[in-house]
Amino acid sequence: MKAFAFAAGVVLATGAVAETPQLTVYTYDSFVPDWGPGPQVEAAFEETCGCDLNLVAVGDGASLLARLRLEGERSDADVVLGLDTNLIQSARETGLFAPHDVDAEFDLPVAWDDPVFVPFDWGYFAFVKDAGLEAPGNFRALGDSDLKIVIQDPRSSTPGLGLLMWVKAAYGDEAPEIWEGLADNIVTVTKGWSEAYGLFLDGEADMVLSYTTSPAYHLIAEEDDSKAAVPFDEGHYMQVEVAAKLAGSDQPELADAFLRFMVTDAFQSIIPTTNWMYPAVMPEGGLPEGFETLIAPERALLLPSEEVPALREEALDEWQRALSQ
Repeated sequence: MKAFAFAAGVVLATGAVAETPQLTVYTYDSFVPDWGPGPQVEAAFEETCGCDLNLVAVGDGASLLARLRLEGERSDADVVLGLDTNLIQSARETGLFAPHDVDAEFDLPVAWDDPVFVPFDWGYFAFVKDAGLEAPGNFRALGDSDLKIVIQDPRSSTPGLGLLMWVKAAYGDEAPEIWEGLADNIVTVTKGWSEAYGLFLDGEADMVLSYTTSPAYHLIAEEDDSKAAVPFDEGHYMQVEVAAKLAGSDQPELADAFLRFMVTDAFQSIIPTTNWMYPAVMPEGGLPEGFETLIAPERALLLPSEEVPALREEALDEWQRALSQ
């Protein structure tokens, strides 16, 4: 009888494990590692959901959309986290996403009422340098300088695409001239942000395309004040990162629960010192000490998301032609 009872217990326990629902979230590479938000987000959400949160790293931000287009309605993803304002319109046009039921007061520099995409953080693109380096304060002067920079590929990386839109928003029809000037400053173009920032830290370039918030990581996590973002006269292009539910999710209620969790203090308080961005909803404790030292762009640039797809093709062509000469 004891053996039978034990065996029955094993069967019941195994059944309970098998019945634990799993929520699959596609996100970008830097969200998932131990030093990123992923582990803390996973632990905090699993405390509330009675589920298994499966975070799947899929390259950089722009790679997320490419992966979803490839998989289509067959995708295993329930939620995608890591698209941004430059990709929203293209993502919407796939028809793969469903409306959300999130109700939140967002702390963003722009009004937000999108019925499908929910913001989880935001920031400004910037070039990061060693604090002691004298660096030009605009794209024209940078192109005239001898400084070496590392940037990301706009076809796979949201910062890379953000740089294209930054130049386009600031210079319009003069963008090809700006890229011609920058071409010989570019040491290499990486697939994603992590590779580019690593090359900069290894001394392979004078500056790297990143964010105005990047120096906060060095200051807070490493007690190192040797990095700084360069303020640009043209202003800085803004990025709002978003998440959305897949219409084909087989866990729609869990997906909705995750999106609602994403705008709570439990999630948002993790963002500043793991993703090193500004939270979309200000945590109760505010921003960590050190964020007050960051540059504050005098001019914020952001193209309407519905205009980006057409401008992207034009800007990408300008970028490719300049770099191929």
